[in-house]
Amino acid sequence: MTDLTVSTPLLPSAELVKAGRSGNPWARGRLPVLLLFLPPAILLFTLFVILPMGEAAWYSLYHWNGYGSPQQFIGLRNFQVLFNNAAFTQALWNNGLIILVSIVIQIPLAIWLAMMLAHRIAGVVVFRLIFFLPYILADVAAGLIWRFVYDGDRHLAIYAVLAVIVWKYFGFHMMLFIAGLQSIDKSVLEAAEIDGATGWQKFRHVTLPLLGSTVRLSIFFAVIGSLQLFDMIMPLTGGGPSNSTQTMVTFLYTYGVTRMQVGLGSAVGVVLFVICVTLAFGYKRIFMRND
Repeated sequence: MTDLTVSTPLLPSAELVKAGRSGNPWARGRLPVLLLFLPPAILLFTLFVILPMGEAAWYSLYHWNGYGSPQQFIGLRNFQVLFNNAAFTQALWNNGLIILVSIVIQIPLAIWLAMMLAHRIAGVVVFRLIFFLPYILADVAAGLIWRFVYDGDRHLAIYAVLAVIVWKYFGFHMMLFIAGLQSIDKSVLEAAEIDGATGWQKFRHVTLPLLGSTVRLSIFFAVIGSLQLFDMIMPLTGGGPSNSTQTMVTFLYTYGVTRMQVGLGSAVGVVLFVICVTLAFGYKRIFMRND
């Protein structure tokens, strides 16, 4: 007896699968979600990011004390005054010094401690907590604590601030590196050890390359955070003595808010924005494009 049963395919056709996997928002029902959530997000971003940036750029073209509406248009004179100001030049130098110390001292210190604390041994969590506690402490509280430790010395003030910055933030980078180290396949390190690699050779040729994405991310955080440093500087030194510890943000606060030179402060904000955006996009394009 001949079997006349025709088998019916139970799986969807290749065309339907392809349509389901396509990026068409209608195919996956994404369009209603986009219409629901995207406009509020764009509205908030416009109100709290785009408009303040545009206002800062506009105010930077005026000599204005913040009262009433700006009337005295001076063009780019605020920027000319800014770059001829010794205190702002010192602030730029200090930001660059903070970035250098963060990359050369803070991140290597964090990697070294992470190498010791990444192993799952008894008591290691306590040491991780001890080193991470300064980062949990509020910046203002840390600044006030160290203000009572230090004495005002104009020539040593910035180095004292750098020491506090390293103490405060290296724990954050250490935890990043611990997470990166724990994700490394242990068999790779065991294979290198079997091949006779020393501890330094394993770190140099195995561990560090595998930590590459974490190191690049850590440097990115260090650079952007160094440019925006404010909360700890103000209670610690207030930018003094004699403007020796000013950063760009403390300079903006001192002149734009405290001294009511809103036009000049807005010019500082524009300069800081351009520097941050240029470094962020340039760094991500050059060093993090494959991460």
